[in-house]
Amino acid sequence: MAISSFAPAPASASSGKSLLDKKPSLFTLVMFFGVLACGLLFTAYSLMHDMREIGTVVTTWTPFLLLGVALLIALGFEFVNGFHDTANAVATVIYTHSMPPNVAVAWSGFFNFLGVLLSSGAVAFGIIALLPVELILQVGSSAGFAMIFALLIAAILWNLGTWWLGLPASSSHTLIGSIIGVGVANALMHGRDGTSGVDWAQAIKIGYALLLSPLVGFGFAALLLLALRAFVKNRSLYKAPQGNTPPPWWIRGMLIVTCTGVSFAHGSNDGQKGMGLIMLILVGTLPMAYALNRTMPADQALQFAAVAEVTQQALMRHSSLPAPADPRLVLSAYVGSKQVTPQLIPALAALTGSIGAQVKGYGSLSRVPAEAMGNVRNDMYLTSETIRLMDKHKVGHFDADTTANLQLFKQQIDNATRFIPLWVKIAVAIALGLGTMVGWKRIVVTVGEKIGKTHLTYAQGASAETVAMLTIGAADMFGLPVSTTHVLSSGVAGTMVANGGGLQMKTIRNLLMAWVLTLPAAIVLSGSLYWLFSRLF
Repeated sequence: MAISSFAPAPASASSGKSLLDKKPSLFTLVMFFGVLACGLLFTAYSLMHDMREIGTVVTTWTPFLLLGVALLIALGFEFVNGFHDTANAVATVIYTHSMPPNVAVAWSGFFNFLGVLLSSGAVAFGIIALLPVELILQVGSSAGFAMIFALLIAAILWNLGTWWLGLPASSSHTLIGSIIGVGVANALMHGRDGTSGVDWAQAIKIGYALLLSPLVGFGFAALLLLALRAFVKNRSLYKAPQGNTPPPWWIRGMLIVTCTGVSFAHGSNDGQKGMGLIMLILVGTLPMAYALNRTMPADQALQFAAVAEVTQQALMRHSSLPAPADPRLVLSAYVGSKQVTPQLIPALAALTGSIGAQVKGYGSLSRVPAEAMGNVRNDMYLTSETIRLMDKHKVGHFDADTTANLQLFKQQIDNATRFIPLWVKIAVAIALGLGTMVGWKRIVVTVGEKIGKTHLTYAQGASAETVAMLTIGAADMFGLPVSTTHVLSSGVAGTMVANGGGLQMKTIRNLLMAWVLTLPAAIVLSGSLYWLFSRLF
């Protein structure tokens, strides 16, 4: 694969070389490093405050050093994700002269920041669900740290490699590939079939999205451009900009709005992946502070216990077998293998009752002793995953009341375990927002200059960006793993074909090769790192 052509080439005058090469001012640099320093200090202060609140006694600094390294790597992934994916939003507004490059990048960074802060958190815990359950339940162990370090470092290395070559690959698919690699390696290291460590239904879904998302971007962006040509006869929209002339006000407004939408959507979606991994790190290292949502009101504890008792009784009516000696082993085996045994339902009933009794006995989650926090959370997580899988595979054939009780109980334990402190959101938002402001030029030049044979026109930029914004919005609504990177890059290619400009096939071949290799490369890299770190730790 030829790669030498991907170093940023000298841009033509019409492409705004002087603007792209403009160095940041001293004020900008001071603000950047000032915000970076404030973010790191705020993260450290928040951690120390939470530790003091629960009266943490430090007997050894080793876990906290590992925690600090893991947090820096997780925030580093979000930082790299920021400058790697900035081109999704800003390439079109820069190359159509709708916004100056530095203004566009700062604008995108701000709305990435807002997207993270206003995100729901659902995606954060969805990404955790792809990890091997046995590693999640022992994330504070050496194997858990090996998992976190392996998947994050693998994702960062692949992102940096594709960024260095100017290739707009998908950060989401890189992270998912890294997670799959850890799952496969963990299964093989424990003498199991490698396929048992991965949710292959989800992996196949991602594979289909990897194939279809470029086609969606290519086709719909080309059709939108053709529709514009049919209904809007202003010829200047379909020609390369003259000098630094901005487009007509309505096209310029559309480009800025879609740039804003893509930036916000990127922050709200991709930022959550870092949040989920940071919460996993915090739960493993400081379970007494982060394993359970200590802010849950005490009056909800009685309701929680009542729902647990009703759910336990409903489950017991569907099985005549006694509860197994250790229900956790039965549920862990089911979640890992998806194999249903006669003991599954009585085991679920027993653990449901145990969770309810513990919460009722303590009176509220904030009163759960520090030494019991991790175990209570693991019981809740294991129960939630069991209920989710049983519902997905239609196990049990329960009546409507039992099904409703199970879902209500799952919702309650998810509320108790799946929460994100505000400081985590702020730290990730700062990392992602600042990341968008550096290193963006390489991929922006590829998207703006190296996909088509001609300069990007106003109408092409508007078509590609609109399709990207609408596609990621629809993907979020339907829970589809569509890559904005793939949609936008292929959308630019589609508009080049529709406008008659043609494509630079060498660039297209390299892009397709990078997209195809992202998942397998991330799988091999993270699996190898997991094996290595497991030996080192």
